[in-house]
Amino acid sequence: MLVELHIKNLALIDELTLNFEKGLTVLTGETGAGKSIILQAIHLLSGGKASAKWVRSGTDQAEIEALFEITSSSHVHTLLTEQGFSSDDTLILKRVVSGKGRSRFYINGSLATARVTSDISEHLLSVASQNDHQLLLSPPFQLDFIDGVGNLFAKRFKLANIFDERRTTIQELEELNEDERSKQQRHDFLTYQLKEINETNLQPGEDDQLDLDKNRLKSSVELARLGRKSYDELGKATHTLALARKHLEQMASLDKEAQPLLDQVAEPSYILDDQVQELRYYLEALPSDQGRLEEIGQRLDIINQLKRKYGNTIEEILDFAKQARQELSILKSMDKERERLTSKIEKLDTSYHKTAKALSKARMLEALGLAEAISNELSSLCLKNGRFEISLTTGKPSRHGTDKVNFLFSANVGEEVKPVAQIASGGELSRLLLGLKTVLAKQDQVETVIFDEVDSGISGKAAESVARKIRELADQQQVLCITHLPQIAALADDHYLVEKGVNEERTISSIRKLSQKHRPTALATMLDGDTVGKHTLAYVEELMARRQL
Repeated sequence: MLVELHIKNLALIDELTLNFEKGLTVLTGETGAGKSIILQAIHLLSGGKASAKWVRSGTDQAEIEALFEITSSSHVHTLLTEQGFSSDDTLILKRVVSGKGRSRFYINGSLATARVTSDISEHLLSVASQNDHQLLLSPPFQLDFIDGVGNLFAKRFKLANIFDERRTTIQELEELNEDERSKQQRHDFLTYQLKEINETNLQPGEDDQLDLDKNRLKSSVELARLGRKSYDELGKATHTLALARKHLEQMASLDKEAQPLLDQVAEPSYILDDQVQELRYYLEALPSDQGRLEEIGQRLDIINQLKRKYGNTIEEILDFAKQARQELSILKSMDKERERLTSKIEKLDTSYHKTAKALSKARMLEALGLAEAISNELSSLCLKNGRFEISLTTGKPSRHGTDKVNFLFSANVGEEVKPVAQIASGGELSRLLLGLKTVLAKQDQVETVIFDEVDSGISGKAAESVARKIRELADQQQVLCITHLPQIAALADDHYLVEKGVNEERTISSIRKLSQKHRPTALATMLDGDTVGKHTLAYVEELMARRQL
């Protein structure tokens, strides 16, 4: 229940604090006095969109703060605990709007997001305004109303998820199928490129080795001539060193002092022997086949052609081939992917229609009970002959299902029910909306219901019936009502008067709670303006007396 509302620097309001009790509280005042600012404060506090223009000129920021009483067993208490906010039997919501349009939300003194604040506010307050008259004519609103009263949103969200997944899968299939010819051409081109690379059987570093072999073949005759000369000279040197080593070995056998000389000569002698052997192997391995030189040239030409097409090195060419194989694998798997997506769509179609059918059945049952409940409410709203029905027909599949809803209404005996948008007057819409809100409020867990001039377009007996209905609702829930009808205001437990004045050359909206003594005059003014007569006052006293009936 809303206990206290504090507003500072919002539009024409400088600063005020309102205290609320259980039952029916009304706010009245001349048009333009600032009653809508109260509703705007509630809207902002509930996570509504903010604007810098709502901040009172000459101030840095607007502040709205509300104190609610909650119970430990309420859904609000559970939400607060889940979100990590401290909670007892009270809840404080606060919003600060800066002159630059930026906002901050607070829950029990801790920063909060607009989303969390909005979710919690939905379980604290229910607001019905004049704008809801137009919403009442909207099929989406009508469908939301049925699903809200019937607690069908969980099933609806499940259906929406299926619909979204199906739509995404269809898009994937369409993207897969589009420009199939282009993909086939790509497949053929990659196959040709890969074949061209694979047929060459390239090896990493092959081109460097071929260049080396080519240079050796071109110089093979000169290399052989120089190599043989070197071999001959080294042969003489090894022979000389071998003789010297032999003589030193004999010396060392006679004198140990000669051993170091032997060691120093023996080592290079053996090394030279090995080098002579390596040179012989080199000469034997020298290529001499000039036909091989032509083969190497042809091979290098092929490799260079591939380099011009696919990369600057053999490694880059082989990497290109690897990527081509991967892309070909993807292209080849498209048929399997197409089959998978098609099968998935078929399963989602089956799931969608099954879920939509179950939701439609639940809506139909809810619509029958809802239509009866609202018709019963209409009879107590001076629409004794009013009939209300809900039509559900099959339409195009959507995220919300396959149902097309239409609220049908007839106010007179003998007249067929027709869509409310076609036949309902402003006053009838007001009462119909009140009937809807009454049914919804009886099922809602919210303790506070706010009506913003839902009495538009009604008077006389209709006004009295609306007043009684709001009074009836206030006996079960806290009701705040912004109204122009004295019939409603007369039945209130508390009456606030909204006035606009000038203070220090600034326009200010102020709100004061009327005492029991001053209420009759305020009600009479609502009827006759400033020319209040004794007959009007007598009528007002009669209206207020009905509060006790």
